[in-house]
Amino acid sequence: MKIYSLEEAKQTILKRKGLHQMDYSPLTLQRTEEFFGEGVKPAQAVEIILRSVEEEGDQAIRKWSKKLDRFDGNEIKIPKSELKSAWEQLDPNLQDAMQTAASRIRAFHQRQSIKTWISEDLGGKLGQRITPIERIGVYVPGGTAPLPSSLLMSVIPAQVAGVKNIDIATPPKPAPSILAAAYLCDVNQIYQIGGAQAMAAFAFGTETVARVDKIVGAGNLFVTLAKQQLYGVVGLDGLAGPTETMIIADHTANPSWVAADLLAQAEHDVQASAILLTTDPHLAQAVAEEVDRQIEPLGRKEMIIASIKNAGGIVLVDTLDGAAELANAYGAEHLCLSVDDPELLMGKINNAGGFFLGDHSFEVLGDYVAGPSHVMPTGGTARFASPLNVLDFVKISSVIGLDPQTATQLSKTAGDLADLENLTAHAAAARARLEKK
Repeated sequence: MKIYSLEEAKQTILKRKGLHQMDYSPLTLQRTEEFFGEGVKPAQAVEIILRSVEEEGDQAIRKWSKKLDRFDGNEIKIPKSELKSAWEQLDPNLQDAMQTAASRIRAFHQRQSIKTWISEDLGGKLGQRITPIERIGVYVPGGTAPLPSSLLMSVIPAQVAGVKNIDIATPPKPAPSILAAAYLCDVNQIYQIGGAQAMAAFAFGTETVARVDKIVGAGNLFVTLAKQQLYGVVGLDGLAGPTETMIIADHTANPSWVAADLLAQAEHDVQASAILLTTDPHLAQAVAEEVDRQIEPLGRKEMIIASIKNAGGIVLVDTLDGAAELANAYGAEHLCLSVDDPELLMGKINNAGGFFLGDHSFEVLGDYVAGPSHVMPTGGTARFASPLNVLDFVKISSVIGLDPQTATQLSKTAGDLADLENLTAHAAAARARLEKK
């Protein structure tokens, strides 16, 4: 694992690129042209898919599933009997693990306050009414590493919020573990649809797929591009980029553990980012050596090597305060503080999807069983976005029920402000209340 100077890192692994600046790999461009025609870029391919599903419904879903996912089946819905069967065939130890995770995720989100409130202190009734979104769609990635944990992390906060209709989309022929997680959560319906066509089906609805009010869940490049193009058509949780971890470590950190955590992050994807900031050159060298040693027996070794080469590395910094400034500017999805006083350092940083405090609160626990949803803001969006939580699944409506006396007192002020904006009908409506009947 390469050790960077601060200036080198600022020009490379610490330099953010937005979705609009994304460089597509030659393989991605080649495969896109193979499926969609010469000169067609990924964003154009997504536009083609969205339009066809909007216009042709189930027929388009089957066409794209066959072409892109090599799925010849006609069934879009997966029967609930298959979910039950998958759960019953799951190893009892894995059933226990999944139930433990589900229990902790539910317990964490039940502590989040989302209460309707009404006050009569301002002349009549003013407040906010909280109501759950009626129907959501959750996308669960498939691919080389099926993620039943993502289903738990997305569905359970929605259930805590009171959402009654929760539908799942996942690429065709999903892993039994995903079906088992869907059974455990008792989801409304699961569809075997992948990629941009799943986003389109949720956004527009088809003969088989119910239109949803909001889509949550991360996916591949085509899922993210589809979300970007569907903005304003359907509610969205955000645009997920490659997953990322930043670790800040001092001389007290265990180099073996730090290396293991970096490798766990790099295992996700060739574009995943695993970065260590440290004040200790000896720790930096020890971690680099541990990475080389620990990587050898790992099952996704080639992907990890590519990830570290593309976006990972170790950065030497002068002070922990300097590391905090870098972390705040970077806005990492996962920020792990392997330092002597992690809470003190956390107090100096505002931007992170999640703070992992100390060696015993490592990211893998957050991925599965700690409690908070592991669906977190990526690409620096932690500057303004939050992890998936109960508030993502409710709507806040203002309640205005002023009493006659207060309304009369405020009508003149409202009329004066309407005059300022040259809105004469507004002014007239306000002053109508002042006229004697």
